[in-house]
Amino acid sequence: MGERCPLRRRPAPAGADDHALAAWLAETAGHRLLQVREEGLEGRELKDAGDRAAHELLMELLAEHRPGDAVLSEEGKDDKVRLERDRVWIVDPLDGTREFSEPPREDWAVHVALWQDGDLTAGAVALPAVGRTYSTADAPVVPPASAERPRIAVSRSRPPAFTDGLVAALGGETVAMGSAGFKVISVVRDVTDAYVHAGGQYEWDSAAPVAVARAAGLFTSRIDGSPLRYNQDDVYLPDLIVCRPELSEQILAHLAEHGWE
Repeated sequence: MGERCPLRRRPAPAGADDHALAAWLAETAGHRLLQVREEGLEGRELKDAGDRAAHELLMELLAEHRPGDAVLSEEGKDDKVRLERDRVWIVDPLDGTREFSEPPREDWAVHVALWQDGDLTAGAVALPAVGRTYSTADAPVVPPASAERPRIAVSRSRPPAFTDGLVAALGGETVAMGSAGFKVISVVRDVTDAYVHAGGQYEWDSAAPVAVARAAGLFTSRIDGSPLRYNQDDVYLPDLIVCRPELSEQILAHLAEHGWE
């Protein structure tokens, strides 16, 4: 899934705007996770150590660089004060904990997004084991599709029940991988052409990847075509579509006709 090239930790960019800060935060947490992976832990101990180390580092750095902003983290307490704030960072310190705990797997990620005044405004997804960070600071350009048949990213363990019918309708094929962020960015990277999920997620699973996907010009929505909304009272956001724009109408039409339960 790519050439392994560990991220190098670097100091925070001077006077960083939100886009550059999101990229630096994701990359820095990714660097820390690579260090944790080298500590000799295994299984549950490795998972817990990774979750804890990345969360604590991101909380420390956000408190230092954006002390007035609220934070919603998968690994933290949901402080409802965020609902009264104009700026909320939505982070997943380690997306794909299972894959992280299975070296040398690369399909795990760090998510850092900023919600401001009603919508996502900045975001970054670090793929530490691949050595790349994708962000709105330098919006990626999605290359032309390199495959003759649409490639649909699916969970390696829990693909939605409707996947087979959708793939058949598109005349495509599935590509299994872990981490929601890794799947979304696989569309940005032209590893796949679409990611369609309905198995249950939370805001931190998709906020940063969706911010990057939008900046890259990809189509994003709920599977019923409605907008993805963040910083809601209930952070459960169970489904999404991220795909090349030319596939969106066909995907939405198929799901509307055949359902996604």
